[in-house]
Amino acid sequence: MLEPSHNNELPAIPGKRYFTIGEVAELCNVKAHVLRYWEQEFPQLSPVKRRGNRRYYQRADVITIRQIRSLLYDQGYTIGGAKQKLSSHEVKDDTSQYKQLIRQMITELEEVLEVLNTPVK
Repeated sequence: MLEPSHNNELPAIPGKRYFTIGEVAELCNVKAHVLRYWEQEFPQLSPVKRRGNRRYYQRADVITIRQIRSLLYDQGYTIGGAKQKLSSHEVKDDTSQYKQLIRQMITELEEVLEVLNTPVK
């Protein structure tokens, strides 16, 4: 069953190079087993695997996972429909992706502004 998205606002993606599956699960508001399943269903997802088959996702993977999540949970696509939409590159023109990226940038800029406005001791 699809999980409804009660909170459409996802946390900002930190400026790290690699993320563990637990971190990605929190950033994208999905469970780790869902991420592992999506890896099988969506060829666009291919995290780097290291020591003992541990998964390490990159920033582009996190953005792709958020797109998949939006297609499935917010827009009501089936797995097949989401695959088709992703593979046809229509998602790149989708306004929801741009809105998500703009929200992300605003959050990051607000954090930078907060740091800059902190008085130096």
